[in-house]
Amino acid sequence: MLPAAGESPGVGGWQEPRFAPVRQCFQDLLASGRETGAALAVWYDSRPVVDLVGSSDAGWRPDTLVNVYSVGKPVTAACLLALVDRGRVELDAPVTAYWPQFRTPATIRQVLSHTAGLPAFPVARPAAAVADWALLCGDLAAATPEWEPGSVAGEHAWTYGHLVGELVRRVDGRSVGRFLAEEIAGPWRLDLAFGLTATDQRRCADVSYGDPGWPVRMLGDPGSLRARALGNPPGGLDVAVVNSPLWRGAEVPAVNLHATASGLARFYAGLLAGGTLDGVRLFGADLVAEATRVQYDGPDLLLDRRTRWTLGMQWEEDGSWGMGGIGGSSAWADPGRGYAFAYATTRLAEHDRVDELVEALHACL
Repeated sequence: MLPAAGESPGVGGWQEPRFAPVRQCFQDLLASGRETGAALAVWYDSRPVVDLVGSSDAGWRPDTLVNVYSVGKPVTAACLLALVDRGRVELDAPVTAYWPQFRTPATIRQVLSHTAGLPAFPVARPAAAVADWALLCGDLAAATPEWEPGSVAGEHAWTYGHLVGELVRRVDGRSVGRFLAEEIAGPWRLDLAFGLTATDQRRCADVSYGDPGWPVRMLGDPGSLRARALGNPPGGLDVAVVNSPLWRGAEVPAVNLHATASGLARFYAGLLAGGTLDGVRLFGADLVAEATRVQYDGPDLLLDRRTRWTLGMQWEEDGSWGMGGIGGSSAWADPGRGYAFAYATTRLAEHDRVDELVEALHACL
């Protein structure tokens, strides 16, 4: 699609006329330099209404993939929840029912809601360990929990994907990346994946820092829970690692989903519709209701604030549910207003860009 008159040549895509102010806000972010590469997709009233891409070098295509960090956690959770929906996993069963070597007395529900007590990998490992699934899962299985499971939450920042993904593997036999591709992304036509092929890696946009101090600021105080959780294995906040074939080819399901905004918006549109998208049912409506219900409401020891966790997502005051990623990407559904929203960015900074886009969107509604 050619840019409209007066528009930056780096902006492409489309939107229904009603949502022109959203496009203008997106364009302004790029024109001001606050954004260098991003995609935005919105579904409203059960249909796509906004699908935009843009970059400062006009190099972003509709199929460009970007690492969206924790935005991938609900996608990972959906893989295990699909097995719950099929009766192969019980939410209140102990993890040991499916993973006998696991020492922590946590339930599946506690793992999904970030209350299992394993927010950090317990053994210091090098950056290359992100590609060693068995090693990291073995570390978690042998770990002693940092609190009594179920008593408090702490976002399982790097560990969530291995905890959930290993449960998927042990029950189903497939890796979480393969399960996602074959059981969720394929049937719902979602352009997102863990463990990219060489072909898909060529579609990736490199992430970059909004400012050089971003990785140090995000890591937090040395020795803190946040630093331990985000710093082991090291490299997850280092663009040289995150832009590498090692990272893109590995499955680190807590933080290395590579996705388009359109794929993420479709995912939430399907959940918002009760688990059926374009006539394809992946989840029962009862399971979606349980998965999006608040399971924990209280302090989060890693985020250092009150947090409401569902089974894989954060629940907000306005009744919306979804997940933001460190660096600025975000995706969620707002049942009250009837929309699904997804924003994927390469510029690692704060979430103020999303805040402004949402303000423009809400004004259109």
